[in-house]
Amino acid sequence: MTQDEATRDRVVRVADELFYTRGVQAVGMDAVRAAAGVPLKRIYALFGSKDELILAVLRHRMSVWDAGIAAEAERAATARDRILAIFDFLDAWFREPDFRGCGFINAFGELGAASPAVTEAVREQKSTFQEYLARLVAETGAPADLAPQLAILAEGAQTTAAISGTPEAARQARAAAVTLLDAAIHHAGDLVPG
Repeated sequence: MTQDEATRDRVVRVADELFYTRGVQAVGMDAVRAAAGVPLKRIYALFGSKDELILAVLRHRMSVWDAGIAAEAERAATARDRILAIFDFLDAWFREPDFRGCGFINAFGELGAASPAVTEAVREQKSTFQEYLARLVAETGAPADLAPQLAILAEGAQTTAAISGTPEAARQARAAAVTLLDAAIHHAGDLVPG
């Protein structure tokens, strides 16, 4: 990793933590500069604007999300278990002391109406997650319309856990996912000519 890449990575990680814990609009570039220990002129040379930094943070957060789900799914033997592993990942995340909900939903809530670029980045992450679920649902043999239903459970669990301040939403969403999966897989089995 070059020095520029290392500095860029440090600024993104620091900005991510600040934006996530305090809110994007509440954090100025001076706060990022102070926390990262990088001169403001250097930050602007790397990112150009706060908007570019926000998008870099969202890309970083997407890679962290994807890696977290992939790591949890690695331990699962079947597509059904990989789907349920998403809710296990959420349960562990909701128990972290700094959990503040979905960073994408938070950014959209703060900036979506004013920033088409943030809206697009958030939609891309949500779409990518639904596509991942769609592949897993297809592997189970369940109907395709199960994927968006499971995505809504995961998204709703994130919002509910953030508002309630407890991790219970992950367990509840997982139980609902089990019910939906088992019903859909059973129904799909009934449709297969025997």
